[in-house]
Amino acid sequence: MIKKLFLCALACITFATAAADEGMWLPNSIKGRIKAMRKMGFKLKADDIYSDDKASLKDAVVQFGGGCTGEFISPEGLLLTNHHCGYSSIQKLSSVEHDYLTDGFWAMSRAEELPVPGLTVTLLVKMEDVTSRIAAGESEAEIIKEAKKKHNADKANIEPIYYGNQKVLYVYRTFRDVRLVGAPPSSIGKFGGDTDNWVWPRHTGDFSIFRVYANADNEPAEYSEENMPYRPARHFKVSVKGVEEGDFTMIYGFPGNTQEYVTADAVEYVAEVSNPMKIALRTIRLDIISEAQSKDVATRIAYAAKHANIANAWKKWQGESLGLGKLGTIEKKKEYEKAFAAWAADKPQYANLLDSMHAAYDEVIPHYFARELFNETILGMEFFNYAYWFHTYDANGHKLTADKQAEARRTYLNDYRKEIDHAISRRMLSEYIARMPKENVPAPLATAIEKHGTPEAFVDHLFADTRLLEEYPLTREKYLADPMVQFAGWFADALAQNRKYAYRNLSNVPAIEKWYRTYMQALREWDEERAFYPDANFTLRVAYGTVTGYENADGEYHTHLTTLDGIIAKDNPEIYDYDIPQALRDIYKNKDYGRWAIELNGKTSVPVCFLASNHTTGGNSGSPVLNGKGELIGINFDRTWRSTMSDIEFDPAICRNISVDIRYVLFVMDRVGGAGYLLKEMGVE
Repeated sequence: MIKKLFLCALACITFATAAADEGMWLPNSIKGRIKAMRKMGFKLKADDIYSDDKASLKDAVVQFGGGCTGEFISPEGLLLTNHHCGYSSIQKLSSVEHDYLTDGFWAMSRAEELPVPGLTVTLLVKMEDVTSRIAAGESEAEIIKEAKKKHNADKANIEPIYYGNQKVLYVYRTFRDVRLVGAPPSSIGKFGGDTDNWVWPRHTGDFSIFRVYANADNEPAEYSEENMPYRPARHFKVSVKGVEEGDFTMIYGFPGNTQEYVTADAVEYVAEVSNPMKIALRTIRLDIISEAQSKDVATRIAYAAKHANIANAWKKWQGESLGLGKLGTIEKKKEYEKAFAAWAADKPQYANLLDSMHAAYDEVIPHYFARELFNETILGMEFFNYAYWFHTYDANGHKLTADKQAEARRTYLNDYRKEIDHAISRRMLSEYIARMPKENVPAPLATAIEKHGTPEAFVDHLFADTRLLEEYPLTREKYLADPMVQFAGWFADALAQNRKYAYRNLSNVPAIEKWYRTYMQALREWDEERAFYPDANFTLRVAYGTVTGYENADGEYHTHLTTLDGIIAKDNPEIYDYDIPQALRDIYKNKDYGRWAIELNGKTSVPVCFLASNHTTGGNSGSPVLNGKGELIGINFDRTWRSTMSDIEFDPAICRNISVDIRYVLFVMDRVGGAGYLLKEMGVE
């Protein structure tokens, strides 16, 4: 009995009550958090955050592209998000002659705004808890069909919350006419590049500006010169009063993926198996790409977005593993589970639950690892998806016309460099063979490597003998005989197996996830003091906290604000990511800050970024950071390096999100970009 009480006390100390700053809460259920938020400085009501009956803050928040957040900042569809969220769009519109990545872009009129093909902005129309409706016998398909018709929506889905214990309906409208309005040079918008990524102090002006267009009825429409700026039901008022230590902050956005309630099995896999493998493989790819980019401007532009996409998660995983190790998360999880098992021992419905979960992990992990390894190696070869397209379409009996082949080239070989892909493919196939269990390697591939001697020699053969990369259209006889198409076809079974494990996390694989529904029920019965918030799943959430610094190490306190002085200290014309525009140097030299000047520690400067304690993750990039009045004070874009473990364990002492101060955004628009007219549209006096 004494041991049981000790374990329970230990668990309660370690994991019990969510800190005031912890959690990603459903907006339509935020009423239960308003009291805590008011104590921290929030001034509005719950229905100001989310309402089905009136315009609310949720009508000013959108999902930008496939994985970021954006916010409306004017009554005419002007929208802010991060520079890194708009990066691929900026890159798509760039060329050697018009290098918007390096030089930036500012439309000085509506006519100069640049349409971005394929870019979408998605607005949440309504969310509704439909758990009881489904339990009563309504089908999800019927609920979705009814909702789309009722709300004139093009998209609706039902998402499981708490591993299926709750079901929530989300109804959306998708806007497809989105145009680039402004972007600072990458030396501002991506200042510090991969070196500064996930790091504090930070000096990155991570913002870009777009405008959403709609038809004459203010409804979503495909691009047309006749379209008009979209008139949102709500947009954020911008506050230029600045931030101080202890100020209330609220994040409103679409966080992508957390797994706060997983067992130690999942944490061990992430920290000790998955992350080390993925980090090592991406390091190889990044080194090859970086070397090629350093030698040629066109290649730097062509591979800018690809490099950024590979590097972002690469560095995040490093910080995540570091943070989990420092927190001792694996051991804490094990102790928590011991305490739970002691409580569950005399309850038949829960007594053997953890044993079943451990067994499920043991069964699934080898297959999940094989999938991740395949994704990082074989799918890291750019030619593969193009070659597999030929294999799949032919196998399905489609006629591959010249037009279809041309479209496929545009899709799969966009900004392609054969020499880069060749170098990466040599290394990736070698790593695949070295790391993959032999029984998972396709037999024809094993035979081919034996014939050619090494994986590298076989890749050399692929690139030497293929016609796929240079010629089109190819006849059926030619593409079926092409070695790259044949190579891709060998993985048809592997890809089918991979789809079986293509879930957000290891713990979402059905063979494991089925146990979590019961586990969550049990935890909520047992750990009554714990504030359970749902894991992130790319649906709209609210997080709140305060502006605050933190102790990074013994005797090393990081304050909450950075300034232009820090940018100048890092400025280096010989390094692309630190070579700031001359205009910014001149402004600093002359202290020509205008209305954006602040006094800090006896010096006059310009605010750049600030820290807060909001619980964020991927997908929150671009999220509005709001003060207690619901006014925009910044744009969220990152976390500190050790904070990346907050996807699994949130530590209020060190977990911090990083935002660009809205005053710096306005300063760059005004003083660097010369686009002061946008400030007037935003109502900034």
